[in-house]
Amino acid sequence: MIFTNMNKLTVKRITIIALLAAILTVGRIAFSMIPNVQPNTTILILASFVLGPAQGLLLAILSTITTNLFLGHGLWTFGQMFAWGLIAVMSAYLGKYRHKIPWLLLPIYAGFCGFLFGFIMSVLFGGIIMQKFWPYYLASLPFDLNHAIGNVVFFIVLYKPLLYVMENYINKDVSQKAAFE
Repeated sequence: MIFTNMNKLTVKRITIIALLAAILTVGRIAFSMIPNVQPNTTILILASFVLGPAQGLLLAILSTITTNLFLGHGLWTFGQMFAWGLIAVMSAYLGKYRHKIPWLLLPIYAGFCGFLFGFIMSVLFGGIIMQKFWPYYLASLPFDLNHAIGNVVFFIVLYKPLLYVMENYINKDVSQKAAFE
């Protein structure tokens, strides 16, 4: 079901996914001096709105790998791929209805995704690996708050220009919802 649109993986879409992965990599590295504030989650949400679930998931995995080539790989890479992948898939399905959702709820959703990302990482590392979920999760809340606030700000700034470009160059006819056909 999630991979039904993989047959739409044209050379143009592969190029766009690679370009978006490069933008995500540069964005995350550029903001790496501010803990957990990066445009990655927001751009991934917006790209998944247009690309659909399978290609959004592909973008999440690719951008995590390329970013961590610079910032360092470890067990957290798998957690990041899972968390951003889940956010990409959720966002793709939400993107089908984004024109019907009040605009104010979309930045709130982006903020929620910042907390969701942190929760998933806390479950994986604090709960499964370290067997100490609550101390790990509570210690991560200030960083999750940074992530959530950053997502909201980036979402407000990037929503219209980035979606305009992606809808006009990826899906020529937005009403057709080409990513989900």
